[in-house]
Amino acid sequence: MTRKTAQDFDPEVLKLFDKYVHGQLSRRGFLQSAAKFAFGAVTAEVLLDSLSPQFAQAQQISPTDARIKTSYVEYPSPDGYGTLRGYLAQPVNAKGKLPTVLVIHENRGLNPHIEDIARRLALDNFIAFAPDALFPLGGYPGNEDKARELFPKLDQTKTRQDFITAANVLRTLPEGNGKVGAVGFCYGGGVVNYLATKLPYLSVGVPFYGSNPELADVPSIKATLLIQHAGNDERLLAAWPKYNDALTAAGIKFTANIYPKVEHGFNNDTTPRYDQAAAKLAWGRTIDLFNQHLRA
Repeated sequence: MTRKTAQDFDPEVLKLFDKYVHGQLSRRGFLQSAAKFAFGAVTAEVLLDSLSPQFAQAQQISPTDARIKTSYVEYPSPDGYGTLRGYLAQPVNAKGKLPTVLVIHENRGLNPHIEDIARRLALDNFIAFAPDALFPLGGYPGNEDKARELFPKLDQTKTRQDFITAANVLRTLPEGNGKVGAVGFCYGGGVVNYLATKLPYLSVGVPFYGSNPELADVPSIKATLLIQHAGNDERLLAAWPKYNDALTAAGIKFTANIYPKVEHGFNNDTTPRYDQAAAKLAWGRTIDLFNQHLRA
């Protein structure tokens, strides 16, 4: 079966899907609005199903891969929801203490794609920890629609504290070298930007298509940032210049890459919005920066 790409969909359908993914449009609203783009057997339901994640198809690293070890772990988070739970992935044959990376999911919680990202980092010789923000509400429910419905019910003040706790866990992890980087996607990209303003020990932050932090807090950033945006992402690109100006004015070390003619979510290989060339380049830059700044 040929894998669909963004080019297989009308640009207006992609915009509708982006609104749906980010809670600006209900499922019913998407189906009603997308109906005019349906034809023959390709109904609005088919369009939505075609754009939705296919986790098994995109999995790169098996959870049972013998080169890595994974586990679900819990830590106290007294300033957050009380208990933090996440997915820990690390290489089996590590030599010495390893750099650590916090992996922050999109607005659906710890789904199979984010777990796969953590395993990919483990194979690149990092310790990766991917918390599940939805754990206080029962955890990722195994369904993207249900996860998206749960997410607005979170108290973001507590959730952000849970991510701060997760970074502190990595900083003090016995197997780690004390250096912490963070990578996040969409919602998670925004959290990376936020953490960069709050954690002076964060060495590297890589927000993929993430929202800006409070601009007044930008001078507090100590991390080196690699900011990744999609060229067709009108919503986030409209806000980017102010962040760019604030980073520049504060003398923050950062690189910004805007990948032309690709969609928001281009690094997520579970959906047609994935762009292989842009994702390969962006991920390669991410690993290079982590290696440069996190290795002892």
